[in-house]
Amino acid sequence: MAIEKEKVKEALNKVRPMLQQDGGDVELVDVNEKSGVVTVRLTGACKGCPMSQMTLKSGIERYLKSEVEGVTAVEKED
Repeated sequence: MAIEKEKVKEALNKVRPMLQQDGGDVELVDVNEKSGVVTVRLTGACKGCPMSQMTLKSGIERYLKSEVEGVTAVEKED
């Protein structure tokens, strides 16, 4: 089943305000429809934050998996 890129964008938009409160943000880079991997770019304070990997996996990835059918993982672009 193909992942709908629009649904991924909508879900990320729900996460963004929490990141923006801390001076960071997230941008969608790519959605691999075959593997279900979503690639994002962390910006602002999130970019260099030592907790960014935890934010990515425990926050963004878990939320996208629950909101968008077919998402298997979220990775960050370096």
